[in-house]
Amino acid sequence: QVQLVESGGGLVPTGGSLRLSCAASGFTFSSETVRWYRQTPGKERELVATITNTGGSTIYADSVKGRFTISRDNAKNTVYLQMNSLKPEDTAVYYCNAFLSVGGHWNLYWGQGTQVTVSS
Repeated sequence: QVQLVESGGGLVPTGGSLRLSCAASGFTFSSETVRWYRQTPGKERELVATITNTGGSTIYADSVKGRFTISRDNAKNTVYLQMNSLKPEDTAVYYCNAFLSVGGHWNLYWGQGTQVTVSS
């Protein structure tokens, strides 16, 4: 079955760095685009970054451009989000996501999320 498992969150001071990981299983990882989202209480999930199946194309939200880098290692079935120069407004639960056809049905798959807290 499809699984996405995030890790790497934690508490960091303003200006610090974290690297999040999203380990995938249950589908042909190297064929799929993967996205990172984040969510704070009371707000909708915000798309942070997208990476295509080969890693040849990446897209970022304006709020994180120049500070975050999305990458992937298809040999390890893992997508990463390197977050530098963190700000208090980056505090959120971060989720990875893939839109997959499984058994003839298209569905959005989410991990359980990992908490990132940036102290001011």
